[in-house]
Amino acid sequence: MLSRSRKGNDAFLRCESCRKVLLAKELEKNARVCPHCDKHYRLPAAERIELTFDPGSFQEQDADLQSQDPLEFPEYREKLDTAIAKTGRQDSIVRGTALLEGNRVAAAVSDFAFMGGSMGAVAGEKIARTLELAADERIPAVIFTATGGARMQEGLYSLMQMAKTSAACERLARAGVPFICVFTDPTMAGVLASYASLADVIIAEPGALVGFAGARVAAQAAVGGKMPDDFQTSEFNLRVGMIDKIVERKDMRSTLARLVRHLGGAGG
Repeated sequence: MLSRSRKGNDAFLRCESCRKVLLAKELEKNARVCPHCDKHYRLPAAERIELTFDPGSFQEQDADLQSQDPLEFPEYREKLDTAIAKTGRQDSIVRGTALLEGNRVAAAVSDFAFMGGSMGAVAGEKIARTLELAADERIPAVIFTATGGARMQEGLYSLMQMAKTSAACERLARAGVPFICVFTDPTMAGVLASYASLADVIIAEPGALVGFAGARVAAQAAVGGKMPDDFQTSEFNLRVGMIDKIVERKDMRSTLARLVRHLGGAGG
């Protein structure tokens, strides 16, 4: 996270990576990427949509879907209400259709600000519907992940979303329609182990945390308990073949548009 500088002024922030003081306005103008060290900070879903798709082309669907707290998990309802008030959204996934340089796509964007972007029944349903729409209308699916994984407050209902979204990926693959997934910071656990890893093309932003278990748990399973310094980063996963390409935020829109053109499916 960004921290305030010692100046005690919200106009100034200190980069957590290079520790240089930044003008808040300068950081926002640069799409929340540090101009000194290229640290990519997390983006709210609305900013991600604005930055990625053709202006005014995103048409949201299923905005009113909301979890019913099926397990009556302690304090879950309160946490949901807090997240809704904080983000103005009903859950962690925003889905709909959009244009990418004129090419229509089915799109879904995860908002980490909503309970860590966790995947519960609503998030899983929205992802599945995104993939099913892409298959039905034969338009590419483009999904941005930003998540800590499954939502523990929904127990098995949450874990079932791994199977549901994976089945939707299989249907999309059988239809011969492309699926592009963009890993942003972080992309972890049940989301990584389901639909996110089943995309035809996997892109990641620089320095994103990408992995299944947390670093401490993973280190316990390693020989000698040692991991590479860049373990569970985009760069590590690119090196071992988990992802196809690392793309800076400023180049993401043009890269996605080029992929959509090459892979086909420019539905009307």
